[in-house]
Amino acid sequence: MKELVEIIAKALVDYPDEVVVTETESEKGILLELRVASADMGKVIGKQGRIAKAIRSVVKAAATKDDKKVTVEIVQ
Repeated sequence: MKELVEIIAKALVDYPDEVVVTETESEKGILLELRVASADMGKVIGKQGRIAKAIRSVVKAAATKDDKKVTVEIVQ
């Protein structure tokens, strides 16, 4: 899942070297925190959060295949 979020985010931003995804596992599921350069925040979130919602939907669909619960948070 971590690699999937990294690939998607790096394709969207101007500074792909600054994309960092951290994965934390708990009993509730997996938490993925996405960090990008401050100049790229708008590109990752999108108008009215549409791109962020699309990223979460793709990850959720991939996680369903593995029967896991994954949450994606975009952090500054």
